Amino acid sequence: MDETLFTSHPIHWLTEDDKIVPANTLDWLLELGSMTKRFEQHSQQVTVIPYLERYVSQGMLSTEEAQSLPESPRYWVREVVMYGDGIPWLLGRTVIPEETLTDEDQQLVDIGRMPLGRYLFSRDGLTRDYIRIGSSAGRWVRSSRLKLSAKPLLLTEIFLPESPAYR
Repeated sequence: MDETLFTSHPIHWLTEDDKIVPANTLDWLLELGSMTKRFEQHSQQVTVIPYLERYVSQGMLSTEEAQSLPESPRYWVREVVMYGDGIPWLLGRTVIPEETLTDEDQQLVDIGRMPLGRYLFSRDGLTRDYIRIGSSAGRWVRSSRLKLSAKPLLLTEIFLPESPAYR
């Protein structure tokens, strides 16, 4: 995907034995609640600017994304920059199999500037299968497979240098 916000630098996923993440940053990376709410505790205003929103084929996904989600004819991809008080704090990439977008959850393709966490954490039945932690180009990264109404989606977040996760 030429238009992607996500870096061409590979993500190096950590194993459970890796102990290289500073404790404060690890606390952010392992956040089980809404990252939007967490950021709101450190700013007056959290905003999201969508960069990319479109359907793609499985061939447009990274190998890791394709392995983490069920096979689907197409996937909704949304990439955003999340800001705290106008400062870019996070790059987010959501990949959602078309089969997840049923009933009320079809609204996910139309949330625009709403933070994903505000939508997801207002729904009953949201679960998280796992959080993977990694690094890419000196930035911390986390990836979570979430289930909304028992249907999967993948969220990858790159914490930018000005993020409070580094303080």
